[in-house]
Amino acid sequence: MKEKKKKPKIKLLKKETFLKMILNSCGASVWKNNYGLINGKKVDLVQNGNLSCAFYVSSILKLFNLIDDLHLTVKSTEKDLIKNNFKKISLSKNIPKGSVLIWQEKKEYNPYNKKIESHFHIGFYVGNKKAISISSENGFPVIHHYLYYGKREIIKAYYKELK
Repeated sequence: MKEKKKKPKIKLLKKETFLKMILNSCGASVWKNNYGLINGKKVDLVQNGNLSCAFYVSSILKLFNLIDDLHLTVKSTEKDLIKNNFKKISLSKNIPKGSVLIWQEKKEYNPYNKKIESHFHIGFYVGNKKAISISSENGFPVIHHYLYYGKREIIKAYYKELK
């Protein structure tokens, strides 16, 4: 008589998969466009990746059911983080890998509407003083120094333990 093989017990490692997805996102252009209608006219709301940072971060968080919805702004993403029990963490301590970082407001010229605009920036901390966020120049996620080599200060960080 043939013995039945037992099915292996599989335990998904959510934290490891989450961190690897963030790292593997570098160079992906899937967050480069997000369309909507403004006064009946189709518009790329993230301007070919120039304003995709919240869309990128919220997409990965939503994929892991860590927040409720996709977002196009840092402020709405932050509200969703708080609503879903992400804890604000001290920037004076070690920042855990996978933390969501929010950088200070920055004023930049917007070539689409030809105005100076200010906006915050959001991304993920990946360890060793490195972060991943959407590059406005390229329109896709890149790995960079977490303080942009001293050019942009982190003003908030949020973390939620994954199991």
